[in-house]
Amino acid sequence: MQHSLTILHMFPDLLNLYGDKGNIECMRKRLQWRGIEADVIACTYDEQFTDFEKVDIIFLGGGSDREQKIVCSALLKYKQQLKNYVENGGTLVAVCGGYQLLGKYYALPDEKIEGLDILDIYTEHGNPRLIGNIILQNEEIRQPIVGFENHGGRTYIGSHTPLGKVVKGFGNTGKTGAEGVRYKNVYATYLHGPLLPKNPQLCDAILSGALQKKYPDFTALSALDDSMENQANEYMQRVIRAE
Repeated sequence: MQHSLTILHMFPDLLNLYGDKGNIECMRKRLQWRGIEADVIACTYDEQFTDFEKVDIIFLGGGSDREQKIVCSALLKYKQQLKNYVENGGTLVAVCGGYQLLGKYYALPDEKIEGLDILDIYTEHGNPRLIGNIILQNEEIRQPIVGFENHGGRTYIGSHTPLGKVVKGFGNTGKTGAEGVRYKNVYATYLHGPLLPKNPQLCDAILSGALQKKYPDFTALSALDDSMENQANEYMQRVIRAE
């Protein structure tokens, strides 16, 4: 059976801070290199999307507080559809602003942005901004996760499992030693960069989850020559640890 995945990029016209669109390209190429068809579709701010049952991976990128406010009302129209998608095992990757919008709310100094309530988390505005390179350790992924964080929000994840333990950097609040959230097939994180090109094992874990849900016969992704990707990851680890 020829395998294929459909990736939905939500609001790329507003949520593409720090080149987050590169995550879409990374997923697409790592599928194509294995002979797996990758269909990327976009839902922009002015469009209405209805075919969530045809989607295998949803990506929500990062944006400024201003852009999040603009996106919020549009995103809330999809609240129940997105909740059903996640609870049914759909794969969702959310970065920074997209991560915050998955929670109950994001409290700014002068207002509260309502979230999708997909994750039992909330975000409070804080000072100073948490900015810098970061390394995470994830128990399921052997390769350390590297990236860049820049957020004024402090996200409190309650009993949720974090994406990783902070080895160096700030993470969700700068104090808990936890970063991001892993829930069902949701990967939510503050790491920009873009995230996935420097973290091929994380990218493959995301793709594998989506393929396993769609194809009962799927066992594992074929191996790729990741020497360049691994060198980039290792270089970033050395740079960050030396900072």
